[in-house]
Amino acid sequence: MINKIKPYRSVLYMPGANVRALDKARTLPTDAIIFDLEDAVSVNEKITARNNVNKALLQGGYGKRVLIVRINGLDTEWFENDLKMTVQSNCDAVLLPKVNSKNDILSVEKFLDASKLPNKIQIWAMIETPDGVLNASEISQASERMGGLVMGTNDLQKELNSRPIPSRTPLLTSLSFCVLAAKKAKINCVDGVYNAFKDDVGLKNEAEHGRDLGFDGKTLIHPAQIAISNKTYTPSFDDKELYTRQIEAFDEAVKNGKGVAVLDGNIVENLHVEIAKRNLALMCAIEDLEEK
Repeated sequence: MINKIKPYRSVLYMPGANVRALDKARTLPTDAIIFDLEDAVSVNEKITARNNVNKALLQGGYGKRVLIVRINGLDTEWFENDLKMTVQSNCDAVLLPKVNSKNDILSVEKFLDASKLPNKIQIWAMIETPDGVLNASEISQASERMGGLVMGTNDLQKELNSRPIPSRTPLLTSLSFCVLAAKKAKINCVDGVYNAFKDDVGLKNEAEHGRDLGFDGKTLIHPAQIAISNKTYTPSFDDKELYTRQIEAFDEAVKNGKGVAVLDGNIVENLHVEIAKRNLALMCAIEDLEEK
């Protein structure tokens, strides 16, 4: 699976029909941008939005941010041309909405492979239906191009006929199942949006909930949400020295024929080393992204 370490602490939706928003996105401290051709665009603006996004991507200027295009679904009249535009643009990934099974992913993979363009575009999947949740494992492993799952919690909530409560208890099974599927496939998994973009406390609580469940970041609907999401999903740089010492101590123990190390009175096993290495890699990626 495609699994290069990149930060996805904040993944901001930008409506393709809004040229001003597409321009502003070049200056925002978000880790990734989803150029939206689907839900955020009215039927009458679908073609305009596609042209806007194509122009913006070809123009560039988005720095090191991950650039993802959410196209319209397989069953729509805009799907094929959306995908054609995406393949020929300077984006990193195509995001397919309402993915229900691995066959949806394979349809996109077939098109991308047939394009014969020198690209490495990833496929990301929106999980927003019961079928999508129940098939999340096979979806996550459907293609070598798979890069991540994105939770569509608003649509999923509608499909489940559940109530929007702060604890997100009605969604907990679905959220956890998708995290498990993504981790098994070693791809990214990004939490759904928080609708009340002026409610900082609520956003912080939900972001922390998603982080603690194992999500790699959160999708956002407004630039005002970026700072909280970035902070929540950033590992503590205060632990950087500790992680380095854990790795060094374990390597020394292995050289001496031991399976564990002792550091500051605490056991250090291989699992601690894997956590340390991942957090250090994430810290480096964040520093690289934020470098001026």
